[in-house]
Amino acid sequence: MLIDYVSLVGGLVVLIVAGDVLVRGSVSVAERLGIPTLVIGLTIVAFGTSAPELVISLSAALDGLSGIAIGNVVGSNVANVLAVLGLPALFAATSCDENGAVRNSVFMVAVSAIFIGMCFYSPISRIDGGILLLLLALFLWESVRATRKHRAQNVGAAAVADADGDLPFDEVEGVPDNIGLAVLFILLGLIGLPLGAHFTIEGASSLARSWGVSDAVIGLTVVALGTSLPELMTSLMAAVRGHAAVALGNVIGSNVFNLVAIIGITSIVVPLQVPEEVLRFDLWVMFACALLVLAFAAFRITIRWPAGLLLSALYVLYIFIVFQTGKIA
Repeated sequence: MLIDYVSLVGGLVVLIVAGDVLVRGSVSVAERLGIPTLVIGLTIVAFGTSAPELVISLSAALDGLSGIAIGNVVGSNVANVLAVLGLPALFAATSCDENGAVRNSVFMVAVSAIFIGMCFYSPISRIDGGILLLLLALFLWESVRATRKHRAQNVGAAAVADADGDLPFDEVEGVPDNIGLAVLFILLGLIGLPLGAHFTIEGASSLARSWGVSDAVIGLTVVALGTSLPELMTSLMAAVRGHAAVALGNVIGSNVFNLVAIIGITSIVVPLQVPEEVLRFDLWVMFACALLVLAFAAFRITIRWPAGLLLSALYVLYIFIVFQTGKIA
């Protein structure tokens, strides 16, 4: 069993590191090609930070482990709200009055509802995947439009120049200046992602059997939390540095990408069978979390440590319930 733990943890570490170096290398190359910084942020960085979830879900689906594929996305969306919003609030208050938060939260709730509807007509088909990818295109287009409008209104010409790609991209740390190193980063990321996914899935499926639970349980908990670590660490570091407000946008963007991009791409390649236990419980927890984020944004709530403690406790309770109800007789 020890080798299974090593495989799971080692695979998750490789996934996170590979996703990080892929983003850094891709941003460096994109800058040299003159790609606008707004496009870099909404595509390369967004997709790159979601790469661990994507590769895990795609690899699991190809291996016939739809429970891990679906559980990874649903569990990640729950973890993003309860853990990624809850834990940073223990260190610094998180403001939920970001520009565009309500609009994006409404979109997240709508996408969550559409996804739940698709799940009840399981398997999630290639047509469903195409619909989700169309929603992704709509989300990206609207994000570009809203960001440019906001920058033009509030910052002026400097922001417009930045949106057109005239200023350097500084939202990702450690971007290599050397083109050779950037290409090496991309290659390492492309090699590391499938390698990490292989070991993660092997360890996860073996542990599910040894613990007497379904693959979906491991996907919803261990794998989901592991692939949510980049978002969690980003929000924690932002809270420590006094920039806790970025957590809400981080959560909304990640949750939308998980549903429309990861499920969309995966289901186009392999139709996804949704486990019965996910239909009964976890989808509704995910939807409740989406509504909670919308409430935070709509009422411009500031999440302080008591609320952060409650959110974190609810996540622990969720994990406990998933394990208790997911045991295989």
